[in-house]
Amino acid sequence: MKKITLLVVALATLASGSVFADQITDNLKQKLKSVIPNETPESITKTPIPGLYEANYGMQIYYISEDGNYIVDGEIINLATRTSLTSSAISIARKDKIASMPADQSIIFPAKGDTKHVITVFTDIDCGYCRKLHNQMAEYNDLGIEVRYMMFPRAGLQSDSFKKAVSAWCAEDNRGELTKAKNGKSIPSLECNNPIAAQYLLGQEVGVTGTPAIVTEGGQIIPGYRKPADMLQALNQLAAAQ
Repeated sequence: MKKITLLVVALATLASGSVFADQITDNLKQKLKSVIPNETPESITKTPIPGLYEANYGMQIYYISEDGNYIVDGEIINLATRTSLTSSAISIARKDKIASMPADQSIIFPAKGDTKHVITVFTDIDCGYCRKLHNQMAEYNDLGIEVRYMMFPRAGLQSDSFKKAVSAWCAEDNRGELTKAKNGKSIPSLECNNPIAAQYLLGQEVGVTGTPAIVTEGGQIIPGYRKPADMLQALNQLAAAQ
C-alpha cells in the first residue's frame, strides 16, 4: 500500500510540474507576441541557464527570462566546451527544415561504396563555383560523399537560371541534363510539376545567401566551394565535434 501511495504522489507531482511548465510556456508566448506580433515561436525550451528559456523562430533564436520581463537577442557560449548553444540550436532548426523536403525532391548523386557523409548543396546552374563543384562530382562521390542538390537560382524565380533548373528537373535523365546545363550546354525547355520554387524559398528560409551553400547532416552551413579532399576533412571535423 505504501508503494502505491508513493507512486500516486509521484505521478501527481509530475502532473503538477507539467501543468506549471505549460503555464510558463503560455505566459512566455503571450509576452513574445507583444514584441514579435506577427510570428509564433516554433518551440520554447529551457536553457542550461536557470530561469532562461530559448524561443525558437526557425533560424532566429531569442532568449527570454522565466517571468517574461527580459528578452535577449544574442549568443550563448558554453565556456567549458567553447561551443555556441545558439549556433547549435540554429543548426538543429536548419536540419529539421531541410528534412521537411523529401529526399526524392532533390537530384541525388550517390556516394560510391560506403556513404560517409550526406550533404545538401543549394546550387545555381549559372554559378561558376557551383559548376566547379559539379565537375568534380565523381571525386566527392568516390570519397563517400553523397550530394543532394536543391536549386537556388540567385536571380530569382523568373530568371533564366530558374527555367534551366526546371527543365533539368523535368528531364527523364535529370542528372545528365543538369550536368549538360552546368557545362553551359543548351537543354530542352521542359515544364512539369516541380519543387524548384519550394527549394529556392527553403534556401532563403535556412539562411542561404550565396551558392554553392553546403548543408551538412547536422544542419551546419559550409559556405562556398571546397575541394573534395577539403570537403571530406571539414565534414569529418564537424561530425566529430557533435
